[in-house]
Amino acid sequence: MTTKYIGILEWVKQQIRDEKLKTGDKLPSIRLLAEQFQCSKNTVVKALLELEKQHIVYAKPKSGYYVVDYYQTTTNHEIDIDFLSAGPDKRTMPYEDFQHCINQAIDHYKEQLFTYSDQQGLLSLRLELVKYLQHLQVFTKHDRLVITSGSQQALHILSIMPFPNGKKNVLIEQPSYFGMIDSLQLNQITTLGIELTMEGIDFERLENFFRTNDIKFFYIIPRFHNPLGHHYTNEEKKKIVALAEKYDVYIVEDDFLAELDMDSKADPLFAYEPNGRVIYVKSFSKVFLPGLRIATVVLPEKMIPSFIHNKFSTDFHTSPLSQGALEIYLKNGMFQYHVESVKILYIKKMKTLLEACSLYLPNYVQFTKPKSGFYLTIFLPSHINIDKLIYLLHEKNIYVDNASRMYLADNQKKAIRLSISQVNEQKINLGIQLLAETIIDLYEKSKYNPLSFISYH
Repeated sequence: MTTKYIGILEWVKQQIRDEKLKTGDKLPSIRLLAEQFQCSKNTVVKALLELEKQHIVYAKPKSGYYVVDYYQTTTNHEIDIDFLSAGPDKRTMPYEDFQHCINQAIDHYKEQLFTYSDQQGLLSLRLELVKYLQHLQVFTKHDRLVITSGSQQALHILSIMPFPNGKKNVLIEQPSYFGMIDSLQLNQITTLGIELTMEGIDFERLENFFRTNDIKFFYIIPRFHNPLGHHYTNEEKKKIVALAEKYDVYIVEDDFLAELDMDSKADPLFAYEPNGRVIYVKSFSKVFLPGLRIATVVLPEKMIPSFIHNKFSTDFHTSPLSQGALEIYLKNGMFQYHVESVKILYIKKMKTLLEACSLYLPNYVQFTKPKSGFYLTIFLPSHINIDKLIYLLHEKNIYVDNASRMYLADNQKKAIRLSISQVNEQKINLGIQLLAETIIDLYEKSKYNPLSFISYH
C-alpha cells in the first residue's frame, strides 16, 4: 500500500509541475485513480488527504478534488547565488510545526483571534515573552511590553513620537539598518551618524554627540550588526549606557539576531539599564518566519501610552492569530529547538564565506570578519563603479546588496553587503570566486577608463 500511496502523491505533483494540471483543475475521480494505480479506494483517499494537508489540492463536497495552485518552474533560479536576500533560510522555516500551532491557537482562542484585541498585545503572549526574554538577559514585566507588526513598525513609531527628554535629533551608527534610515528620512527627522568599524566606535566622539547635539535617542545594533556583522563587548555596552545616563539620551537597542549569539556571557545593553534608559526591540522575523510580522518592544512605563497611541493610528492591533500561534510555539519549546538548529547552520555558512573571501578576494579589497549572523560587508576601491559591478554580477546570476544606501548621504562609502541567510552553502565558494573575478576585471579596466566613474544603469 505504501508504494501505491507514494506513487499517487508523486504522480499528482508531477502532473502539476508539468502543468498538465493547473490551478482550479479537477483531479481524476477516486475510482479512476484506484483503477490507474491498481489499489484500493482507501489508499487513494489517504493520498488525497495528504495532498490536501500540504495545500496542493482541496475538496469540494460531492464534486471531487481540485488543484489549489500549480508549481512555478524553478529552472531559471537553480543557478542563482543569492547573497542579497536577508530573510531566514527557506529550508529551515518550520512550516508544519507552526501550522500545528496556528490550528491550536484557533481552537484555543477562537473569538479572541478574530475580533479587535488588546492594543498592547495578547496578554498571554506578553507573559510568555517575559519568560523567553530572560534567556536573552532581558528581565522585565509583561506590562512594559508592546507587541508590534514587526520591528520596522516599532522603529517607525519610536522615530516620530516624543520622548521624555524633550529632544529632537537621532544618532545612528554608520553604516546602519536601511529600514531605520528610510523611516527617519521619510519623517524628516534630523539624523546624525557616528562611524562604526569592526574595531568599534570613537567614545570621545560619541560623548561629544550626546553633549552637544540634542540627541533624543541613539539607535544601535549591538550584535550581528547590519550590515557589518560587528559585536560590541560588554564593557563597551556599559560605557555607552553610562554616557546615555550622563547626557539624558535614550538608547534604542535593536537586538534582532540575539538568539544566534554563541557567547553565553554577552549581554544586551538593556541589562545595564533595565529601568527605562534602554528601549529594547526584538524581532522574530530573521530567525523564524518573516511573514509572521511579530516583534516586541520593551518600553519605560511613562512612554507606553504615547507609543500605543501612535501605534493605534497605524493599525488598531497586531494580528491576534499570529500572536496566539507564536505564544503556543514558544510555550511548547518548538522555538528554542528551531533556534538551536539554525544557529549551527548560520555559523557554518559564515565560516565558509569568510574562508572564501580570504582565499579569492584581492588584497586591495577589505571585508569585515563577523563571528556569525547574516551579514558581511566588502569595501571597494574608489575606482570601482558599484552600480556596474552589481549589474555585471546580476548577469552571472549573483545577487548582492549595495551597502551605500546603509549610510547617510554625507557619509557614504563604496561597499556591498553579502548575506548568507538564504544562499545555498554549496554555492558560497563559487559565488565569491566569481565575485572576485568580476571585481578584479572591473578594477583593471577602471584604471584606464575614466568613463567607468559614470553611474551605470
